[in-house]
Amino acid sequence: MLTLAVLALLIVGCFLVLQPFITAVVWAAILCVTSWPLFARLRKRFQRHDWFAALLMLVLITVALFAPFVIVGASLADNAEAVALWARSVLEEGPPEPPIWVSEFPLVGDRVAAYWSGMAHDAPRLLAELRQYIEPARRIALASGVTVAGALLQLALSILIAFFFFRDGDEIVGRLRTGIARIAGDHGGHLAGVAVGTVRGVVLGILGTALVQGVLAGLGFWIAGIKAAPLLGFVTFLLSPVPIGPPLVWVPAGLWLINSGETGWGIFVLLWGVLVVSTIDNVIKPLIISHGSDLPFVLVLLGVLGGVVAFGFIGVFLGPVLLAVGYALLQEWAVHRPGSEGAPASTIPRTGDD
Repeated sequence: MLTLAVLALLIVGCFLVLQPFITAVVWAAILCVTSWPLFARLRKRFQRHDWFAALLMLVLITVALFAPFVIVGASLADNAEAVALWARSVLEEGPPEPPIWVSEFPLVGDRVAAYWSGMAHDAPRLLAELRQYIEPARRIALASGVTVAGALLQLALSILIAFFFFRDGDEIVGRLRTGIARIAGDHGGHLAGVAVGTVRGVVLGILGTALVQGVLAGLGFWIAGIKAAPLLGFVTFLLSPVPIGPPLVWVPAGLWLINSGETGWGIFVLLWGVLVVSTIDNVIKPLIISHGSDLPFVLVLLGVLGGVVAFGFIGVFLGPVLLAVGYALLQEWAVHRPGSEGAPASTIPRTGDD
């Protein structure tokens, strides 16, 4: 009893120490599993110098994950003065008259148009309305800044942890293979292989689709002459895992151009979003994910929303991956029960080959 009590205290203590870093550790493991084939090629090219290949992977992952934040930061700096001038003009003169299409919205269009018209060119009334939202907006902005800073810190920490996972990958996988064999027997190797394939398929499907959609959306905005094209492209990248997420960016952008008198470019942005950006989501993502796991729509939605609540910004991509792995393992358990005839008995792919 004393031995079990000491062991329980040790486990609880280790969990409390590692609890702040669990998200970073899990994300680092997912990054390593996804990009291990590339690391294996680099290690083979550099004559199995693991530390040097791991260092190159560290640089590549850092550039790939942090480049969007750098581009968005530069875009915000370039457009900060223009946004400040626009806000000053609105506060001095009041908002313009509402567009005609506002009143055409079903149910609430007339009320919104009447409220907007009553406030148009009435700066004192606008300021009086804004005062009640200043403090909540300040709190939201502060909380959002803390969340983004925490997410960036977790991202940087996960990349650092991934370096050690790459460097010591052979030893880690060897011990995992032994542990899984003791727990689940011969079938455990097959389940681990399914988990690896699912992680790669879902991560490449979600991240790959999000990256392609963000780049193409930003390109379309840039062609249409929108100055905040990098920022809107980054927002499209973030909303890509969310069902009907990208239209929440390119539809308002196209309507804004039409309302500004740029009807041709507004129609171009709408057509670009329908024919290019959204088509990527309907073609590339199912094609890539199907190689790992056919994740149902509802699990993607719950994974994104629950991932954000549980893990913050990284949860947008981490949540669907974890649900996909659990769903795939549940399917495998239901179809091939341990000890049944015909159950595959493959093992985890060796790190040097895969």
